[in-house]
Amino acid sequence: MTLHLAVALDGAGWHPAAWRAEGAQPDRLFTAGYWADLVIEAERGLLDWVTFEDTLSLQSSRYDGPDGRLDQVRGKLDAVLLAAAVAPLTSKIGLIPTTSVTHTEPFHVAIGIASLDYASKGRAGWRPRVSGRPDEAAHFGRREFPPFDLANQEFITALFEEADDAVEVVRRLWDSWEDDAEIRDAATGRFIDRDRLHYIDFEGKFFSVKGPSITPRPPQGQPLVTSLGHGPGPYEFAARGADVLYVTPKDRDDAHRIVAEVREIEARIGRTGPPLKVFADLVVFFGGHKAGLDELDGAPLESDAHVFEGTPAELADLLQDWDLEGYRLRPGVLPHDLNVITRELVPELQSRGAFRTAYETADLRGRLGLARPASRYARVS
Repeated sequence: MTLHLAVALDGAGWHPAAWRAEGAQPDRLFTAGYWADLVIEAERGLLDWVTFEDTLSLQSSRYDGPDGRLDQVRGKLDAVLLAAAVAPLTSKIGLIPTTSVTHTEPFHVAIGIASLDYASKGRAGWRPRVSGRPDEAAHFGRREFPPFDLANQEFITALFEEADDAVEVVRRLWDSWEDDAEIRDAATGRFIDRDRLHYIDFEGKFFSVKGPSITPRPPQGQPLVTSLGHGPGPYEFAARGADVLYVTPKDRDDAHRIVAEVREIEARIGRTGPPLKVFADLVVFFGGHKAGLDELDGAPLESDAHVFEGTPAELADLLQDWDLEGYRLRPGVLPHDLNVITRELVPELQSRGAFRTAYETADLRGRLGLARPASRYARVS
């Protein structure tokens, strides 16, 4: 089985003390060159795509608000702008930034990701995420949120209902220009065919968006939409609007249980089109440096995803044993663990016939075997 491999890039790595590790580059975290080097390395390793994390608040060791710590990396660059900056420096690897759909207008998201698809020539994706913390809402001043509590299911459900609408609006805006809407006929003076631009006229509980987009239809038609989920609610959100779902199983049996649950949800909600591509998230450490980082941070690393420590061959064994179609690896320390992924793990998988030896498609959808969809508004002849 040929695997798909993606890498999640975040700060100095996924360990909160990674910036203090040997070989880390904390002085470059807020430079375009740092991120360009990481993405170029990921492309050198033939990885499917990289994701760029983003939030509307400073990083925190708490899930419900700021923690006030000064010994961990705080601050980050805008994910969409970062992806756009590295797009011209790469040619094959997919670029998938994260944006909040709770406080960001879907019109802005739609044109941002469409522009990224143009800048990368069909390699853009998007990860929508919800923002439920009151400190994030306070940045915008349009509404007040209660203290964030995962037990407040009514509030969580409302966040995902809003996210559903946001994804639907974005997808409709991507379709609002037909593929042949641009005529560019200098002789007749017609640049676009107005009949091939469409109002989306979306009216929902959270958004009222007329459209059309100001950006022509993206090269992929619909850039790849990915989503992270830890349970039934987020799985349903992904099943309604995403192409790829990242999950966080703890072991092989848990991974297969989650996939079965996702398939049941897809059937229950009547998902149309291809089934979700299910990728497992893994935090990975090579070289035995996790214990020292835990000591520097004052506590063992806590993660929503399975934490792997070992050799590239051992990780290759795990990836094949779990028997999923793809994985999103979270390097514990950058650039060290990313370099081991590209220079040791990938060759190990290639030697087993489990990973590509060259990029076979230029566009990101094609890499997953997903066809380029027609615009929903295109006229049928």
